[in-house]
Amino acid sequence: MMTLYSGTTCPFSQRCRIVLYEKGMDFQIIDIDLFNMPEDIGVMNPYNRVPILVERDLILYESNIINEYIDERFPHPQLMPADPVMRARARLFLFRFEAELFSQVSILEAGNAKLAEKARTLIRENLVQIAPVFVKQKFMLGEEFSMLDVAIAPLLWRLDHYQISMPKPAAPLLKYAERLFSRQAFIDSMTPSEKAMRK
Repeated sequence: MMTLYSGTTCPFSQRCRIVLYEKGMDFQIIDIDLFNMPEDIGVMNPYNRVPILVERDLILYESNIINEYIDERFPHPQLMPADPVMRARARLFLFRFEAELFSQVSILEAGNAKLAEKARTLIRENLVQIAPVFVKQKFMLGEEFSMLDVAIAPLLWRLDHYQISMPKPAAPLLKYAERLFSRQAFIDSMTPSEKAMRK
């Protein structure tokens, strides 16, 4: 059985929880308090961060690596595209999400007011740029829910929490976000602390 060490408010951990629930398989989630990390986290992950996935003698960290492993190990429903070209494109998108969006999340969580304002602006601008995609399609890659939707969902859920207000042109993106939030796996993935992030 897979065990996920998961931060109760960590957006990266939530990604992994979403994938586990989408797959509907047997797994165990161990909630980790991010402000009081147990010592064995540093033993399993040299970066001393969650999420960490343990299955028998395999230990994985970094949410995108964990999620691709789960997707390959339990192919139904498939979350990464089957076609190598589309899969490479999806990986490039995931890389860009990390570089352009999620790199700002750690700044917001660090709590430096001046840097946080800049981070909010960068996230807002990047999200406004992708909003038009959702005028024509339901999800990031078209009509099918995929790993890209998994990757961005925790950030969209936390927009209020991070005090990021979205302008009018972002309306299609916000409608897309509601589609993600209404999925059963997303609802099941949330911890009480995450539920409390939105009014």
